[in-house]
Amino acid sequence: MTLSNKQLKLYHWLLSLTLTVLFLAHTAGQFTIPTLPRIENMLYDLRLRATMPNTLDNRIVILDIDEKSLAQEGHWPWQRDKLADLMDILFDYYGAKLVGFDVVFSEKNENNSLQLLDKLAKNQLQNDTTFLSTIEKIRPSLSLDDKFSQSLQNRPVVLGYFFSHHAEQHNEIGQLPTPLSEENGTFTHLLCEAKSYIANLPTLQSSALSAGYLNNANVDEDGVYRRLPIITRYHDQLYSTLSLSLFHQLLGSPPIEFVTSNDYGNTRLEALSMAGFTIPVDDSGNLLVPFRGKQGSFHYISVTDVLNGAVDISTLKDKIILIGTSAAGLLDLRSTPVQNIYTGVEVHANILSGLLDQSAKSRPTYIIAVELLELILLFLFFMMLFPRVSITTSAFLFLMFSCAMTAFNVYLWSIKNVDTHLAAPLMLFSLLYGGQMFFGYFLENRKKKQLGNIFGQYIPKELVDEMSNSDEEFTLKGENREMTVFFSDVRGFTTISESLEAAELCDLINAILTPVTRIIHDNKGTIDKYIGDAIMAFWGAPLQTDKHAYLAVKAGLTVINEFDTINAHFKLRNWPKVDLGVGLNTGEMVVGNMGSEFRIAYTVMGDTVNLGSRLEGLTKQYGVKMIVSESTRLAAPEFAYRELDWVRVKGKNKPIKIYEPLCEHANIQEHEHKTLELVSHAIDSYRQQMWDEAQQLFSQLHDIKPNDLLYTIYLERIAYFRENPPNADWDGTFTHTSK
Repeated sequence: MTLSNKQLKLYHWLLSLTLTVLFLAHTAGQFTIPTLPRIENMLYDLRLRATMPNTLDNRIVILDIDEKSLAQEGHWPWQRDKLADLMDILFDYYGAKLVGFDVVFSEKNENNSLQLLDKLAKNQLQNDTTFLSTIEKIRPSLSLDDKFSQSLQNRPVVLGYFFSHHAEQHNEIGQLPTPLSEENGTFTHLLCEAKSYIANLPTLQSSALSAGYLNNANVDEDGVYRRLPIITRYHDQLYSTLSLSLFHQLLGSPPIEFVTSNDYGNTRLEALSMAGFTIPVDDSGNLLVPFRGKQGSFHYISVTDVLNGAVDISTLKDKIILIGTSAAGLLDLRSTPVQNIYTGVEVHANILSGLLDQSAKSRPTYIIAVELLELILLFLFFMMLFPRVSITTSAFLFLMFSCAMTAFNVYLWSIKNVDTHLAAPLMLFSLLYGGQMFFGYFLENRKKKQLGNIFGQYIPKELVDEMSNSDEEFTLKGENREMTVFFSDVRGFTTISESLEAAELCDLINAILTPVTRIIHDNKGTIDKYIGDAIMAFWGAPLQTDKHAYLAVKAGLTVINEFDTINAHFKLRNWPKVDLGVGLNTGEMVVGNMGSEFRIAYTVMGDTVNLGSRLEGLTKQYGVKMIVSESTRLAAPEFAYRELDWVRVKGKNKPIKIYEPLCEHANIQEHEHKTLELVSHAIDSYRQQMWDEAQQLFSQLHDIKPNDLLYTIYLERIAYFRENPPNADWDGTFTHTSK
């Protein structure tokens, strides 16, 4: 079964609409299009890498438990007294501003010496009161956890801990810090919820300023760290990640405000606000990690160098210190958009740096509505515009709008710090374009073939191509339509033909008709027929246009000017000089395939057509090369016209005004404009039977242009009417009795 063009267009619309609905459902979160999230992540990563500052942040220093430190200080975990010494050195010697641990201290650090003394106290020396008293006195100094705990007291230290989002065998290990806030129930049900935790020893946590969790519950499906929940709820309390806890302490622990929005009755989290700083998050509390660059965007210093005093004081003074590890064996390496192997501690450093700079990207709740609207407008724009343009234009528009969407997306990201999805609109746009190319290929080829078969013998190929790109339906059936008809005839051709041989006569007529036909085709005209040396053409069918009269007049003037070139070529071949008469008329006429069962032709007919032929015949009588009717003059006001007469042609009772087109208004000379005004004044005087004034004006015009037959005609008429006054009902018309 062969589908019609209308059916193909309907299927194209349905397919495009289905694709758009699928992408709308995907964007709204009701449906996931396979591979699209992966493409979105790839575009996100490209955009991030292309716009990240790649600068070094001197405010934050990472103390690295690296391979060098492990080799110098021993395997991890180190004894807590060494960590206590590290705290003393950082604060007392180097003057650190704030210290954060990307490490958890959930297990006790036993001192072998203390264990031996306790064993003696229980066995051999259990009755020695002096020994027992001495043990109790020196116990604090021998307890490594207590020593580390004392080094944390009254110092700005933030510890790290882990939240698990699965119920564990031991759900609560260690002590959680003071929560960030109480859960209020309005938006917190959307936040990440922890099921268990592994935190620090109570003695350490109670001595530290605060703590923040280290792990990321929202790692993307490809295992890449792009976002991180900076707040998590646990047992009706809200807790913060390490970077947010550090930021909160840097600001002096100000009260935190939760910025929310109301989405159809649902309260959703938009941002956190504290001390004039805004932290953009999504409704799940996720923050897009504001990476500064590849690993090394912060100073890395080996912990062993600090312990041994090998670091310049200015390097650490008043700095924010994050203690973490880059050693592969300690398993704190992550995959990120900027680098496949990236230390976890530097992820927290990037977040803290972004919070300080207020450079974190936001993805507000309302952005989904904006993206949905974008997809709808993209569909409507595409379906209204692309089927109406050529393949070349559609390819250009596709490229231009794809670049524009990408540029606008990057602008929102870079300048407005707003993250909007790019893969969905680009993919939809590409699929719509692909569908248009697929269906357009069959539609255009079928349409071109049909139009070529129907109209190829009448009109130029370029017009067939234009018709194929149009949504208009074309038919050979007869219909009434306002059009402009064109008649031309070579003057004196009968006499010329008598002086030439048959072959030479054919060459001559071809040399005339070929350039005239080309001009008509260039101006989108349709050749009706050749009648010997005469040409009949029309404008306005099969392709409708409101400019049919303008194009016809323009073609007529161009044809007349072309005869200067034609006669120059004829002179070189010793052929006689030729001239042309053109008649144009505009109005309603019947157009379609007409003829008999033996032969048909796509042509026009009607009184409008007949009048056009009569006007061509009048050109010889008025000594002009082109005459148009008043209807043509009104339909093509872009040209300057000289009024010729008010006449009744043979076979017509109703008089018409006839005009000679001169040129477009923009090209008329000042003296020509004055001459036209003088002609108009002279004809008005003639029609009002003001013979003296009319004779004076036409004589003046005759003196200006003695060879102009029009002025001689009017002077002869005036002389006749002086002797033979017209009837009282004379209206100034002149009746022609020949064609």
